[in-house]
Amino acid sequence: MPADDQGLRPARPPQVAAGLDGEDDRALVARARHDPDAFATLYRRHVERIHAFAWRRSGSRELAEDVTAATFERAWQRLDTFEWRGGGFTPWLYRIAANELAGHYRKRATSDRAHRNLFLVEPPAGESPLDDEWPAVRLALDGILPRYQEVITLRYLAGLSAEEAAEALNTSKPVVAVTLHRALRALRRAVEAGGER
Repeated sequence: MPADDQGLRPARPPQVAAGLDGEDDRALVARARHDPDAFATLYRRHVERIHAFAWRRSGSRELAEDVTAATFERAWQRLDTFEWRGGGFTPWLYRIAANELAGHYRKRATSDRAHRNLFLVEPPAGESPLDDEWPAVRLALDGILPRYQEVITLRYLAGLSAEEAAEALNTSKPVVAVTLHRALRALRRAVEAGGER
């Protein structure tokens, strides 16, 4: 692992401020409450990022597809309850996806380890900020607290900003910063110990 917590660089996906028609997420969300076509535009705009997040968290393309579908179904059903905050629509989708994953593991858990199996699969070379140490990191992630796994995943693999991660975790930016600092320290210790608990 890098010598300091800042050694990891978030894999920031490109931001989508507006679609081809120039309409931003805020306007689309407002319209989507009454117009299914506007929600379809939101879906097309965000589906790849949510699917990638679910795949990296689950290691299963099939589960990622199920989680992605359930995420957008829940978003559609609960759109009237969505309140625009600092992070916007995207963090809200990540929070729904994370809840869907957690629900999946709760239902299917046959042991504590299976319940906590929110590990990340190895991404293709060049796509991870952790390429050199990825195998050790992936194994070590399974040995740290689930909330630590989640904050590392949101910041460094989903590429969310601190504000977006705070929104997705339903907490504040300072709490995300402290949790991330502790998570990286725990991950470093787990890597150094060879992933042993």
